[in-house]
Amino acid sequence: MPWTEITRPHYERRCPRYASDLTDEEWALIAPHMPSANRIGRPRKTDLREIVNALLYMASSGGAWRLLPKDLPPFSTVQKYFYRWREEGLLRTISNSLVMAAREREGREASPTAGVIDSQSVKTTERGGIRGFDAGKKINGRKRHIVVDTIGLMVGLVVHAADIQDRDGAPAVLKSILKRWPWLRHVFADGGYAGPKLKGALRKIGKLVLEIVKRPNGAKGFEVLPRRWVV
Repeated sequence: MPWTEITRPHYERRCPRYASDLTDEEWALIAPHMPSANRIGRPRKTDLREIVNALLYMASSGGAWRLLPKDLPPFSTVQKYFYRWREEGLLRTISNSLVMAAREREGREASPTAGVIDSQSVKTTERGGIRGFDAGKKINGRKRHIVVDTIGLMVGLVVHAADIQDRDGAPAVLKSILKRWPWLRHVFADGGYAGPKLKGALRKIGKLVLEIVKRPNGAKGFEVLPRRWVV
């Protein structure tokens, strides 16, 4: 999205502490999903808004747990809530709710019927977690495989070894989101997803139509392609 006098103020963040902190308006959207305090046992002393602020700080800065600033909750407390919410599916529920709200705000149906799939290989450390060598990108690490709707909102994500080709990793990504987005029918992709093998795999997991968006013949350098540019 280009920066203009209209769009810049809309996305500008002026927070009293960190740019990643939630605004009151943003917290109002997330707060209804937060778990209630237990009626039995010691009263909750942790501010859940500060837990979310800490997670957003981690996501935006890419820092280690132990590098959380001292004015945020202890990293061990933030870790505990993160793992609990991840396992309970709360983070996914919040993400899906925000996607639906944003789509309705744009005048669209809450559940998307079309999406765009793509991947990105990133280098990782030599220890811990899955990894593989992406021969095409010359990267040893993991591959982030995502699906977005046609306005660029993420509706699916799977992380796997970088040595898995796009057409082989796509079925797992799409299968993982069909229960959440049952009306998804059309998927746009680049040439890396072409071939009968993937189309055959998609027929087994749902009524999905795969459309390959190719670069025009003779195109040189970067060129914005229909549908694919949003991912």
